[in-house]
Amino acid sequence: MNKLSFKNKNIVVLGGTGSFGKAFIHYLLKHHSDLNQILVVSRDEQKQYEFKSELGGLTNKITFSLGDIRDRERMFALLSNADMVVHAAAMKHMPIAEENPQECYKTNIVGTQNVIDSAIANKVEKVVALSTDKAVLPINVYGASKLFLERLVINANISQNNTGTKLMIVRYANVLGSRGSVVPFFQKVKSSGTIPITDLKMTRFSITLQDSVDLVLYAFAMGTGGEVIVPKAPSYKITDVASAIAPDCQINEIGIRNGEKLSELMLSKHESLNTLENEKYFIVLPPFKSQEAHVSHFNARPLTTTFEYDSANNTDWLTVERLKEQIMDL
Repeated sequence: MNKLSFKNKNIVVLGGTGSFGKAFIHYLLKHHSDLNQILVVSRDEQKQYEFKSELGGLTNKITFSLGDIRDRERMFALLSNADMVVHAAAMKHMPIAEENPQECYKTNIVGTQNVIDSAIANKVEKVVALSTDKAVLPINVYGASKLFLERLVINANISQNNTGTKLMIVRYANVLGSRGSVVPFFQKVKSSGTIPITDLKMTRFSITLQDSVDLVLYAFAMGTGGEVIVPKAPSYKITDVASAIAPDCQINEIGIRNGEKLSELMLSKHESLNTLENEKYFIVLPPFKSQEAHVSHFNARPLTTTFEYDSANNTDWLTVERLKEQIMDL
């Protein structure tokens, strides 16, 4: 991997008070103390207050600003001195997005275009945008909005207005223990003696918060513009998560929710035709880049057959014991 340096850089983290944003910022403070400044942007003043308290005023490297990616003028102002941007701001709750599609559209699609335009206008060096496995062959509003995010970011690399900004995408699996995962929910309801599960056959990919940080760092270090970088990740059965958290509880199957899949795809067979693979990642190249020119750069090989990376057909699984260990570490 290319050596990644943040020396003297100004880094903007949009959605910086979420689970990923906080983990990424803690990592930067610990391992890249030679950076110039981190600007933490989010629209929730309470989360900003709590994160400031968590940091305890121990660093002068961080500035907090309230801002909403829906606000185009605000984005242009906040990115005016940025060298690198992480776009982690999003409406993420799948059922709420189903009920409020217009709001999801405003944040995840219009907001993303505001970020892109602001980054290009301010000549930001690199932007990494966070996507999700739900963007692959989406069946819900949230997934569709993230697919649109991916296409906007990819297209921005060949925009006539873009004079050098490189924009990349990382595609996430479920982050075990984050606010959106089932772990805190199961821990909350286990005292009732019953764990509700939508479908007993459900599987998901899983990455840790550190995996998510490493994924973004890899995109910053290696991205040349337009790639979708997909981590190789283990799968888990939702019933095994329940067993790891509440082995004595009864499981109540309540039925799959609107827009929910039994399994998730991290990579579709259609994308695999232009995908490279190395030890840790799949790199989906944009249509305007050739595989041959990037094999050496990513230390990777082209996929030789159509391939679908499905959580139900994975070769790497988190057992109940591995899940217990990871949950204990949260």
